[in-house]
Amino acid sequence: MAESAGSVVLARSAMNRAVIEGQRPAGRPVRGARRISAALAGLAASARHELLTFDDPVASADRAIPEPFLRLAGACMRAAAERAGEVRRIVPRHALPRLEAGPRLPGRARLADEIPFKLIVVDRTVAAVPLDLELLYNGLLLIRDPVVVQALVRAHHVCWAAAEEPGRVPPPRAPGGPPEQLRPVLEALVSGLTDEAAAARLGMSARTYSRRVGELLAALGTSSRFRAGAEAARRGWL
Repeated sequence: MAESAGSVVLARSAMNRAVIEGQRPAGRPVRGARRISAALAGLAASARHELLTFDDPVASADRAIPEPFLRLAGACMRAAAERAGEVRRIVPRHALPRLEAGPRLPGRARLADEIPFKLIVVDRTVAAVPLDLELLYNGLLLIRDPVVVQALVRAHHVCWAAAEEPGRVPPPRAPGGPPEQLRPVLEALVSGLTDEAAAARLGMSARTYSRRVGELLAALGTSSRFRAGAEAARRGWL
């Protein structure tokens, strides 16, 4: 678990620095729905042996992404999974209902508390990472640099070893506590960490952490972080 957490934090930190400083790994940025769709189709067509992904099937649920793009992206992933001999998907725990209800893809899937960023790696030779690390629709980076690709493969393998099979996931907590995906955010919030430090500890982007804090405040019925801690304590969430 320590190796997995360290791998996620380091990978997330490196990708965050790349985005903030404009010093992205060697690769080709792709922008625009048509070009992104063509890039995804090319990845699917090139798959022969292995497909590795960090994927959050519900990440686009509240985003204004055209339905045709979502259908095409889903079709590309299915095509790649059908062509590859080995498929390993790591999905955040909160997406389990969507994983169970959606179309079944070939290969295996495991659950993690969080994914560090969305990722597609085909045959250990090419990787695709969203430019904002969250949504492919907003642009992606095609990475062919072998050192960077292998680093991403290693991060995926470490996370895979620490992730859980869907059938072995522990039952949810009893009613009355915060949603499971918000519990680590609550613990980070009351610990007094800065947003940057909390996001790094949890292996998520600053934007995702801020969004989760907003969800937590809404669940607690307050807009104040100070009052959120008091309200969480009053409800017995801590």
